[in-house]
Amino acid sequence: MTTLTVVMIGGLVLIISLLVIRLQGNEATLPAEIALPEGVEAEAVTLGRGWIAIVSRDNRILIFDRESGALRQDIQIAD
Repeated sequence: MTTLTVVMIGGLVLIISLLVIRLQGNEATLPAEIALPEGVEAEAVTLGRGWIAIVSRDNRILIFDRESGALRQDIQIAD
């Protein structure tokens, strides 16, 4: 085996180890259910620290609390 092969194998093991360590502590806490307002259809969802953003088909961004699922903010997107 050449030195380059040994270094590359060592680097690969290191990267995989770091990924496993980093991803173990990231358990996402989500509410059991999020109730969207009447007539709202979700188009996209984004998770943040302590909040969940849902982009609706009627050009609004709805911000929900990540633990309780309660609506925090309703933002209208200008056309």
